[in-house]
Amino acid sequence: MGFLGPHQQLAFIFGVSGSIVSFLVYLAPVQTFYKIYKKKTAGGYQSVPYMLALSSAMMLLYYGWLKTNANLILGTSSFGCTIEVIYLVLYIIYAPKRDKVFTVKWIIFFNLGGYCLIMVVTNLFTQKCKRVIVMGWICAVYSVAVYASPLSIMRHVIRTRSVEYMPFPPSFSLTFCAIMWFFYGFLIQDFYVALPNLLGFLLGITQMIIYVKYKNANKDVEITEKMQKVDMESSMGDLKPSFADHEQEIKEITIVISEKPAESDEIKA
Repeated sequence: MGFLGPHQQLAFIFGVSGSIVSFLVYLAPVQTFYKIYKKKTAGGYQSVPYMLALSSAMMLLYYGWLKTNANLILGTSSFGCTIEVIYLVLYIIYAPKRDKVFTVKWIIFFNLGGYCLIMVVTNLFTQKCKRVIVMGWICAVYSVAVYASPLSIMRHVIRTRSVEYMPFPPSFSLTFCAIMWFFYGFLIQDFYVALPNLLGFLLGITQMIIYVKYKNANKDVEITEKMQKVDMESSMGDLKPSFADHEQEIKEITIVISEKPAESDEIKA
């Protein structure tokens, strides 16, 4: 990298680091889909984050093709498109019928239809020199949508107090990835890359905070229930002797009452 200045070298380092972390982010759901494969069902999981990630990768691929010296963006987005397609195919195979139909419809209308529409609009109605700017804004919007897509999962975690459907590795990887791409975009003065990743960093931190808060929530509930059960059993054990005492007293009273008529007969005689 001797032919690059210090500024360009730093941007290249952050760009390569961002690409590597992006690969790890794309591979993070492998654990989730392995669980789906083992359970033979995708029930409880959502396809929206993967559809948004695929759409974002497709838009970045087109943006990288329009932009000069964007090999890192091209390579990363190409890998992202491939892996997200694989995830969605697996999801469709194992999803319940209702979720399967929903996913297929949205892939057709949102991913394919939306991408074709944007390609047509940018090529027919925008000047060549302005296409990069238009696609930059579109990519920024899609990137924000990708980072915001886990909001529904976060709401589910807060409501159910369970982090089963929001594992920690993807949240951490996404946050670290956002940091790398933010500095890369900042150093090359590409704010269409920098600004969405700043928001992604904030949302990633929020996800990790929610995970840490609720990761032991179910365990605490189970411990509380066990303690309550033990207390109830012990209290029932304490009540049993008193029931036995009352039963003995009732028997004694019954005997005394049954003996009293005999005594009155003796007096009459």
